[in-house]
Parts: sequence; structure tokens; C-alpha cells
Amino acid sequence: MAFRTLKDLVLAGRRVLLRADLNVPMKEGRIKDATRIQETLPTLRHLLQGGASVVLCSHLGRPEGTGFQAEFSLAPVAEWLREQGFDVTLAPGVTGEAVEALAQGLKPGQVLLLENLRFDKGETKNKPEFCEALARLADTYVNDAFGAAHRAHASVAGVVPRFPKERTAAGFLMEKELKALGKVLHDPAHPLVAVLGGAKVSDKIDLIKHFLGKAEAILIGGAMSYTLLKAQGAAIGRSLCEEDKVAHAAELLQEAQAKGTRILLPLDHVVAAEIKPEAECAITQDRDIPSDRMGLDIGPETVAVFAEALRTARTVVWNGPMGVFEMDCFAAGTLALADELAEAADKGCFVLVGGGDSVSAANKAGVAPRMSHISTGGGASLEYLSGLELPGVAALQA
Repeated sequence: MAFRTLKDLVLAGRRVLLRADLNVPMKEGRIKDATRIQETLPTLRHLLQGGASVVLCSHLGRPEGTGFQAEFSLAPVAEWLREQGFDVTLAPGVTGEAVEALAQGLKPGQVLLLENLRFDKGETKNKPEFCEALARLADTYVNDAFGAAHRAHASVAGVVPRFPKERTAAGFLMEKELKALGKVLHDPAHPLVAVLGGAKVSDKIDLIKHFLGKAEAILIGGAMSYTLLKAQGAAIGRSLCEEDKVAHAAELLQEAQAKGTRILLPLDHVVAAEIKPEAECAITQDRDIPSDRMGLDIGPETVAVFAEALRTARTVVWNGPMGVFEMDCFAAGTLALADELAEAADKGCFVLVGGGDSVSAANKAGVAPRMSHISTGGGASLEYLSGLELPGVAALQA
């Protein structure tokens, strides 16, 4: 996996187009959680301290793409960066003569923050003329937005070939993500174990197939496990099930056996008649779920078996919760496994948390700082671990 890094760039006097992931949650025009901005600050500071000026760009939310929409403006991000001591100007738009003039007037150490890239449909459509307009704003390109790397959008993929190869690079966050994910995919210490959960098995089919024959074991919980259990003939009651994927699930289980990867499914469940915090819960005696109940978490026997598999692992990938962990009555299985993964990491196992709900669960369990690597890109990390090519990464490797 060859890609250029910030250390390969000559920065003094350069004007850098920095694609970052500034897609932070907002409420009434205020940033609720600035984690994503903070993650890209090491790259931004490195560029500025190296003598470059920066044209910073990102998307925020899902505007219509027909022009400015105040609720999706990056103005609060500009304000936040100023509060951190950065010399930041918010551009009046995304591209155009006025924006180009501001970019050309930048001095080393200054930042021009473009408005929301998705105010122009050219971003998501990867239109050549939009790519050209972005490229005119700078002479060097850095991508630090791993969370958007699976999108074939203009700022992520289309603009990159318009810069000389020696002036394109991955930012520190992108580099960190690719090295961690690459360690799991290309050079894992064995035994390698995948812990998968979430709602739909269809979302993880590519991921499961990619780990068959590579991982010693795949531990599957969450609602996706019920489709697989049904394929084995288990009673799943009113649990969520993708009926059109049951036959495919049976094939996956057969393929796993043929390739020597153990797939461990729940042996017991926490069940209830409804998904409510005050619901009356029960633990099943075995893998079968009563007809009037639904599975909403893995049970204690499953936790024990999964924990045993994790204690011998040297590399673990975790993607997806074991149940409806947002409600305390259905959180025990997910939180117990989070604790086990933290213990494994403390003992030298490389534990990669694959973004999304898994990160929220690790935070709820209070163990996130103990994990070896927590990915900032849910969809991007899922696709990369599934063996799919990410347009943003492919562009940097070209």
C-alpha cells in the first residue's frame, strides 16, 4: 500500500488544498461535538508550521446542492477554529473568482475555509469542471478525510490527478487509519478474530466473506445474528430477520466451515416483547427464542463463550454492537465484550474498533482510550476491511 505522506511534501511557500472531515453534529448553529475537527488539527498545524497556507474544505450534512443553505454552513467551524487561535477566513462560496482571489492572497500560516462543498452538485457528481475549479485554488493536495474516502466525490477523488503526484499526500489522520487497517488486512498477528454485530447481515456480507479463511473465528451478535440462526434452523421468535438473506446466510456458514473459520453465534439471548427501556426482560435457556419475544442482546452464556475466544486472540476487529445497547436493559452483552476487548488490548492484542456504533459502545463502556485504534470512518472502514477499493485512497496511490 504505497501512498505519499506529509513528510514527503515540500511545504514552504505552498498553498495546500486540505480535504478534511469537518462534518460535525450541529444544534441551533453550534457545534455539539468537535471531535472530527480536533482529529485533523495535527495535519493542519503541520502544514501551517511548515510555511504553507491552507485552503480547507469539507462537506457538512446533506444540503440540496443548489446553493447556500444557512443550516449547513461551515461558519460555526470557522468560528471554532478562530477560537483555537487559527487565522481563518470563511470563503463566500465554494469556487469562483472571489474565492480564487482570496486563495491567491493567502500568506503562509493563513487558512481559507471554503463553504460546504455539497452546496455545489459538482462535488457529489464528481463533475470535471468542479474538480478544475477546486484545483485552481491550490498547488498541493492533502486528504485527511478518511471518513469520506469511500465516496467518489470531486474533493476526494476527482481533483487529485489535477495536482502533480509529488504534491499529493495523505494527512496524518488518513495515514494513521490506513496503517491500522492495513495491519489487520495484510499483516495481522494470529489468532485473528472478528466481532461483528448490528442490524443487518446484508450490510456485513462482504466483510464476513473477506475474513473467511483469514480469521480463526468470527463472533456474530446483534440483530444480524438472527438471520444466520434461522438459517441453522433455530427459532427466532419476532426477532429482526432478513428473510431474503436466509439462504445466503446458510451458504456463508457452509463456506466458513470449508475455509476453516469458526463462526460463533449466540447460544442464549436477552429477550423482550418490545423495544422499550421499561420492557420486561428474560434470558433464554438456549438459542431458541419464544414466538412472542424478540432477541435484543446476547445472553451471559454467549458472553462467556465469546470472551473465551477473545482471550487467545492477538488481533481483533470489532464492528457493530451485540444488541440495543442504547437502552441499559439490552446493553450488558455489548458492554461486557467491550470490557473484554479492552483487557485484550491491555495485554498486547491489537484491537481495532471499526467506527459507528462500536465507537459509541466503547465510549459508553468507558474503555475507548484503551483500544489500539478507533476508526473515524464507519462506512469507509467497513468497506476497506471488506476488501473494497476506496476512491479516496486509490487516488492517492495512483
